[in-house]
Amino acid sequence: MKRLFSLALVLMLSVAAFAQSKKDLAAAKEVETLERQRFEAQVKKDYALLDKLFADDLVYTHSNGKQNNKTEYLQSIREGKSQYDKIDVEALNVRAYHDGKTAVVNGTITITLPNKPDGSPNVAHLKYVVVQVKNKKGWQVVLWQSQKQPEAKS
Repeated sequence: MKRLFSLALVLMLSVAAFAQSKKDLAAAKEVETLERQRFEAQVKKDYALLDKLFADDLVYTHSNGKQNNKTEYLQSIREGKSQYDKIDVEALNVRAYHDGKTAVVNGTITITLPNKPDGSPNVAHLKYVVVQVKNKKGWQVVLWQSQKQPEAKS
């Protein structure tokens, strides 16, 4: 009987450890929607939305290792240093924590950039990680880090 009780207790604890709260699940869905909206805003240069979605203490690490804060990153879009013709989401995984107040996002995107000087297509395949926090301003990106993926060989 002791064995059966111990086994049941271990099973219950392990299920509880991996279960997300209802708040976490709702937050994960909300953040997934916001991630897609943010990518669209980056393409459309919707500075008002980007200003809202990026936290003032943003750390934005590009796939080449260059880092920007919020002001620098938004300025790089305005100046044309960061240009996006299209961003396709290939994979997107959101995990929320702390009763839906923190979210970690990882995914894979394909970014179509303006053509290279020789006219050839300029496409980047990236894996990325994002951390978002929910504060009085709503959900905000505090960290972006991406890494270029090798081109698929034909």
